[in-house]
Amino acid sequence: MVDYHATPGVPKPMGIIGPDGRYMEQEDDWDRDLLLDPAWEKQQRKTFTAWCNSHLRKAGTQIEDIDEDFRDGLKLMLLLEVISGARLPKPERGKMRVHKINNVNKALDFIASKGVKLVSIGAEEIVDGNSKMTLGMIWTIILRFAIQDISVEETSAKEGLLLWCQRKTAPYKNVNVQNFHISWKDGLAFNALIHRHRPELIEYDKLRKDDPVTNLNNAFEVAEKYLDIPKMLDAEDIVNTARPDEKAIMTYVSSFYHAFSGAQKAETAANRIRKVLAVNQENEHLMEDYEKLASDLLEWIRRTIPWLEDRVPEKTMQDMQQKLEDFREYRRVHKPPKVQEKCQLEINFNTLQTKLRLSNRPAFMPSEGKMVSDINNGWQHLEQAEKGYEEWLLNEVRRLERLEHLAVKFHQKATIHESWTDGKEAMLKQKDYESATLADIKALIRKHEAFESDLAAHQDRVEQIAAIAQELNELDYYDSPNVNARCQKICDQWDVLGSLTHTRREALEQTEKQLEAIDQLYLEYAKRAAPFNNWMEGAMEDLQDMFIVHTIEEIEGLITAHEQFKSTLPDADREREAILGIQNEAQKIADYNHIKLASGNPYTAVTPQTINSKWEKVQQLVPRRDIALKTEQDKQQSNERLRLQFANQANVVGPWLQSKMEEIGRIAIEMHGTLEDQMTHLKQYEQSVANYKPNIDKLEQQHQLIQEALIFDNKHTNYTMEHIRVGWEHLLTTIARTINEVENQILTRDAKGISQEQMHEFRASFNHFDKDHTGALGPEEFKACLISLGYDVENDRQGDAEFNRIMAIVDPNNSGMVTFQAFIDFMSRETTDTDTADQVIASFKVLAGDKNYITAAELRRELPPDQAEYCIARMAPYQGPDAVPGALDYMSFSTALYGESDL
Repeated sequence: MVDYHATPGVPKPMGIIGPDGRYMEQEDDWDRDLLLDPAWEKQQRKTFTAWCNSHLRKAGTQIEDIDEDFRDGLKLMLLLEVISGARLPKPERGKMRVHKINNVNKALDFIASKGVKLVSIGAEEIVDGNSKMTLGMIWTIILRFAIQDISVEETSAKEGLLLWCQRKTAPYKNVNVQNFHISWKDGLAFNALIHRHRPELIEYDKLRKDDPVTNLNNAFEVAEKYLDIPKMLDAEDIVNTARPDEKAIMTYVSSFYHAFSGAQKAETAANRIRKVLAVNQENEHLMEDYEKLASDLLEWIRRTIPWLEDRVPEKTMQDMQQKLEDFREYRRVHKPPKVQEKCQLEINFNTLQTKLRLSNRPAFMPSEGKMVSDINNGWQHLEQAEKGYEEWLLNEVRRLERLEHLAVKFHQKATIHESWTDGKEAMLKQKDYESATLADIKALIRKHEAFESDLAAHQDRVEQIAAIAQELNELDYYDSPNVNARCQKICDQWDVLGSLTHTRREALEQTEKQLEAIDQLYLEYAKRAAPFNNWMEGAMEDLQDMFIVHTIEEIEGLITAHEQFKSTLPDADREREAILGIQNEAQKIADYNHIKLASGNPYTAVTPQTINSKWEKVQQLVPRRDIALKTEQDKQQSNERLRLQFANQANVVGPWLQSKMEEIGRIAIEMHGTLEDQMTHLKQYEQSVANYKPNIDKLEQQHQLIQEALIFDNKHTNYTMEHIRVGWEHLLTTIARTINEVENQILTRDAKGISQEQMHEFRASFNHFDKDHTGALGPEEFKACLISLGYDVENDRQGDAEFNRIMAIVDPNNSGMVTFQAFIDFMSRETTDTDTADQVIASFKVLAGDKNYITAAELRRELPPDQAEYCIARMAPYQGPDAVPGALDYMSFSTALYGESDL
């Protein structure tokens, strides 16, 4: 039994026997029959009084005189209740000595119940106001409730407190804490403790070792104002004492320890929460960036596809070529950045999912319609529309080119025909045969026969005009109404001419029975001159005919035909001379017989002058045709050079792209060295590929020249510019994805603490079972890989269940394939640990002071402003039975960060 009522005057050692059975001796100056050093007693009295008041003020009271104010035991019991958080027996309210002794004994009994054995301290001495015993009792309480629990590296309370002070002040000059008395006299140690934890409160570099009073007052005032540590000593008392009281210093320093250790605990919890929130905020920023980039890309695709699907043809070649130029600009300028955005979108999505897995967060599900698959579907639709649009453009250009050629040809033939028919209707309607002589009639008949011959010769031209008009209608020529009107006018006129010709022939034949004489020579001239004249007109028409060719073979065919035409010119010239000879012969006979000829040949309007004039025109048109054909031949030869130039380059670039795709496929599977080495190698490889871009640009320039020259085919190569573009974009995308996979592996390795040897082991195991080198494992390959790593997934019920569980993790979309990234994510999850929802909840509980809820003020006090507001905006109101106004539910918030499956 503890003796609280020792007989006064009998010396007993004073000390504390702690709960561990160790006796914590008190200093020799506590001997019962000795007096404290007056300076020490003054320091202890001030320090202990301030320490007691720092706790009593929580109950709304304080003491003035430590000897007197504890004599009735009431404030002593209240002090113990405040510092322990426990309830003591109800005190006695009487004023008699026995009531006071009973109250003090209740306090001493409570101290004993905490495992403390008091020696030489009795209730009567406290009631009698014994200063030494009262100070000893308070020191006992301080040791038990403020110092005993301090332990650093399994040291005792005093040694632990000293070691804590030494570690915290080690970096500071002129501070060397070796004890709890003279090491603190210059005040620098107190300032160093504050500066170490709250550097913004102390300007340590401005303190001087030779000014201890200023140093001590500065530390005491800062501690009282900002740290809620009451001033427990006077600077002058410490400075003017050779050896300050150790217990006073320990009491004061323990207040600093408790102030900062609590803050450190809260800081640790706050750091954990800040880390978790920083990860979540970064992930949300990545999600927002993905959503915006996906929305922008989908919106661009949505706007672009209708433009590509707009197949309304233009009326003119110029307008259609402008459409083609707009499409080239789209392919050259507008689409390439979107290809990069699409690739970056996929990379961002993969990186985000990896970060979410590494931080045990739920997988990111984009908004409806913004999945990577949705982007790919939209992109596929875009490229289909793009391909159809290009084919339509080129077909329309060909159609308009054909239409323009036909239109020119139509109007040219129509003009020639209209020129020939001019006046013919009036000529057929005249009644000259009514007053003509027999000779005149015969002449008129022969003339009419010649006209009919000419009319028959022109029948082919009229049919050509009608056929061209019909073709223009079938090809939807924009000016078809005018063409049709002109064609109809020609056909109607042709019918009228036919009818008039028939009528005139009947009239002449009826008159012919009464008329005889005909000049055979003129008739012969007329018959031979008319077809020759028609031949010359046809020759002039052909020599002026428009032509359009696309190959060197076609232009050489035209040149051959032209050469054949030129070879007929000598025969035509002899025919011309023969016709002119008939006319000369008739003139000779007339001259010889003194016959006066009428002006002109009565049977034909084709005079020798007409024949000579048209023959001269033919002679002029032949060299012009030579020049035109030679110019077109040069153009086709130039086009052929462009084809060969493009083909030579394409036949190099195409196989290069194919070899690079095969090469990056092998690199992705057979990567060696550290991940950093692989990343360096891939970056260098990416740069080497990027350095090839000028060859693609050169090919684009050559393709531009080909399209501008309206070259539509190239028999010298199987590679089109579209093939090259798609292959180049696919190569760049594949390299970027491979780099992203290594980046994600580095993220996984660093976040999970995976060693390089483990990464090599994972890669070697994966590659060993990837028999077909596709970069992914099928279910049976993956099962064999797991068995080789020690997993029990054999073909039994338990093994199948375990394998299905693992497959659900590595292949959540049931694609039937396991990528290397999914494989290392699974292996790292199996072998490492990360922050959990339980840990985050525990950290919030620390910041909340062990409450089941937290307030906005507490969050703003403990966290950076942006993270505090982040939590406040997302935490639901706390609904528990102990809720107060403004309480926030941190448990459900922590659960939401990790998903329900983590709890």
